Amino acid sequence: MRQLSRLLRYVYAYTPQFLGSVVLMALVGALDAFRVLLVGPALDVVLNPAREGRHLPLFTNPLTHQPVDLRQFIPSYFHNAWVVLAVALIGATILKAVFDYAGTYLVNYAGFGLVTDLRNDLYGAIMRRSVAFFTRFATGTLLSTIVNDIDKVQTSLSLVLADFLQQFFTFIFMAAAVVVTGGKLAWVLLLFIPIMAGSVRRIGARVRHTTRRGQEQLADVQNILHETIVGARIVKAFGMEKWEFTRFRNAARHLFRANLRSVRASALSSPLMDVFGAIAVAGMLWVGRNAIRAGTMTAGTFLMFIFALFKLYDPVRKFAGFYNSFQQAIGASDSIFRVMNTEDEMQDRPGAGALPPFHREILFEDVGFCYEQDAEKPVLQHINLRVSAGEVLAIVGSSGAGKSTLVHLIPRFFDVTGGRLLIDGHDVRDLTLASLRAQIGIVTQETVLFNDTVRNNI
Repeated sequence: MRQLSRLLRYVYAYTPQFLGSVVLMALVGALDAFRVLLVGPALDVVLNPAREGRHLPLFTNPLTHQPVDLRQFIPSYFHNAWVVLAVALIGATILKAVFDYAGTYLVNYAGFGLVTDLRNDLYGAIMRRSVAFFTRFATGTLLSTIVNDIDKVQTSLSLVLADFLQQFFTFIFMAAAVVVTGGKLAWVLLLFIPIMAGSVRRIGARVRHTTRRGQEQLADVQNILHETIVGARIVKAFGMEKWEFTRFRNAARHLFRANLRSVRASALSSPLMDVFGAIAVAGMLWVGRNAIRAGTMTAGTFLMFIFALFKLYDPVRKFAGFYNSFQQAIGASDSIFRVMNTEDEMQDRPGAGALPPFHREILFEDVGFCYEQDAEKPVLQHINLRVSAGEVLAIVGSSGAGKSTLVHLIPRFFDVTGGRLLIDGHDVRDLTLASLRAQIGIVTQETVLFNDTVRNNI
């Protein structure tokens, strides 16, 4: 629930749109239930000339035990029962369509806006991380988090959320319609709620776990894809195409199996709801037949009750899918927030000062360094070096000797693990990163062209 509550914090910026969609979807559910209630007077009055008269009873108010008549909602200058029913049906349908469109737009506005803010925060968090962060997370893993995990959240909090709100309020008002039309008959349905809720919860937990595993396998596929495309020349130079294809095929097979496990878990919910629904409806038909024989319920009222029951069953069946989708979003958000929560050791110290313009020297005093994941094997030990302003220095050594690492300590891509690195007498750890790197120019070994203008690349 911690991930869900953190996701919902992003809704605050879109509270007006979200609340507006909730109100509109509530009206959609109410109008849907109202249309179902029209079935009773249509059969008992409009299609029964023997009973055609001034009254078109919809249901009996369970609190006052007084009948609620359709004519109370229709202008009085409509007299004919068929006209009254037609006006009510067409008017409710038009209003429902308008509210449905506006509510769907608003909830998607809030959902897509929420996901856009989340994506921006995730990308900003990645950009603020030090180089050490990118040694711990593979490029494919980060790409999978930004693209695939965000996409899972986007699907659940925009498209699925719109359908969920509509079905939720449809369920609420249909349940009310079932109660007011079926009376005591409706309370038998409460027996099925604990069974259905327990089943959905167990399936949802399984879906969440399998979704997380599937996203991890997809990240592995993207890692291999990124490595082989970026390193295509090396792969071809050493004739490793077959080896890399075997790696990719194995990763794809693992992803295939992970996806099947997720499908096996999520696909079970809908058939299970179908079985429970069929049992409930069959029982209601048997009980309703006896009620009609006893004269306690008309055929029109019972058909209206059964129609409302079927309409109630549709959102119940979909709730399992909604729950599975939200569990997928929560599972995907684990990866998102794990990246965002990663502590970055490369930060400005409290009270860090700006580096004055460089004019004297760079000094390495007994510098040592080792990578976090390999602390037992130091890369640099007891480095003492003085480089004066205006001096040109070439650092030569065998591959892996630590040449690049030594240079990367100056702009604080990494911090020294022993000794001190001073610029004009200032320890680089006591300086702000922005002021330090503003005075450093780097020509890298790799040529990187960004998808931007020539001017911005320069």
